[in-house]
Amino acid sequence: MSSATSIETKIERDYKFNFTVNFFDGLFFWFGVSFIAYRTILPVYISNLTDSQFVIALLSVTLTTGWLLPQLFTANWTQRLPIKKYAPVNIGLWTERLPIILLVPSAWLATISIELALIASMICIAWHILGAGVIAVAWQDMIAKIFPVDRRGRFFGITNFGGTATGVLGATTVTWLLDRYEFPFSYMWSFLIGAVCIFISWIFLAMTKEPRDESETEPVSNRDYWKQLPNIIKNDANFRRYLVTQIFTGSGNMTIGFLAVYAVQRWSLPDSQAGGFTIAMLIGQSLGNLFLGWLSDRKGHKLSLEICVLITALAAGIAALTTQEIWFFVVFFMIGFSAAGLMLSGISIVFEFCEPNIRPTYIGITNTFRGIVAIAMPLIGGWLALSQGYQTMFGITFAVSLFGLVLLHFWVQEPRKIPGP
Repeated sequence: MSSATSIETKIERDYKFNFTVNFFDGLFFWFGVSFIAYRTILPVYISNLTDSQFVIALLSVTLTTGWLLPQLFTANWTQRLPIKKYAPVNIGLWTERLPIILLVPSAWLATISIELALIASMICIAWHILGAGVIAVAWQDMIAKIFPVDRRGRFFGITNFGGTATGVLGATTVTWLLDRYEFPFSYMWSFLIGAVCIFISWIFLAMTKEPRDESETEPVSNRDYWKQLPNIIKNDANFRRYLVTQIFTGSGNMTIGFLAVYAVQRWSLPDSQAGGFTIAMLIGQSLGNLFLGWLSDRKGHKLSLEICVLITALAAGIAALTTQEIWFFVVFFMIGFSAAGLMLSGISIVFEFCEPNIRPTYIGITNTFRGIVAIAMPLIGGWLALSQGYQTMFGITFAVSLFGLVLLHFWVQEPRKIPGP
């Protein structure tokens, strides 16, 4: 029996077990994240510490790019790991999970000094997001390794559906906490519950059974590795076109980080309303994960991405035109639905552009490129909000997203339908 056949046999043998433990990893992770919700709770929390649009934009940049930017820098190292889970389990405990625990005393510092609380909180948020980015390629490669191509959408869909569905319960609890306790104690309780759940998810992740797979390619120095990257992009035209579309389809990042702050400020809403927006977003994510996970396994991830870009554009259009706060529940529902597919299919489609032995490199190129683009988007959004107003910013997001949709649909081929590079 060849090494590849032996690995495939082990993967099939452990499939149900790995599905179960990784399902509970996702379930507890997403439940925990609902207590610190990146797009609703954290921006409103930070807005209690500062009224600076620059800091809000910096938070949005950090949340958007921190996970993406480090990935290419860890791809060469990840490619040589015989067991990929080493990174998210052994390293991720310190880089990704610990700073969420430290966010609790950071919020408490607001009782002493608002400035100290702001600095400590921003450090913990950046540490968490960047730390997640450091181990992200290895986690994605592990998932691609232990789940066959025609079951990845199912795994992401069901897991994220379960996580976001329970996240609705979490968001409801957050709403109660923000109403029940004064600032900053309301956020301290919310962050503490989130940290406990995220640590429990790590325990399930550590139980994953991954077969050892020694790389057949010769190790290369980082210098030589970086030299070969331009050739990969040059020689794979479809992958190159896909990267270009990310410049435009990622324009939703120009808007998303400002939606909750805009709604709360425009209609003088209480902070607890951020919990309501989170519930709407999580319901959208739950349904999006369930439907798009099923769709992408059958029709491919490109169609799923096209649907999500269209929904993002429509959400920005509604935000630009509405004069009633109730419509923002619809906006956050749509943002949640599209975010589900952009994550599910945005991760999975990259696996299909290449052979498994260079998968970490393709993952790293894609996500670091997206991270570079995403740095600019919230900063442009902050500038537009300050100089032209939020509604203009939402309108521009609508137009740019539609242009990106046209490029993605007509210019990029479904990678399942063409030979690999």
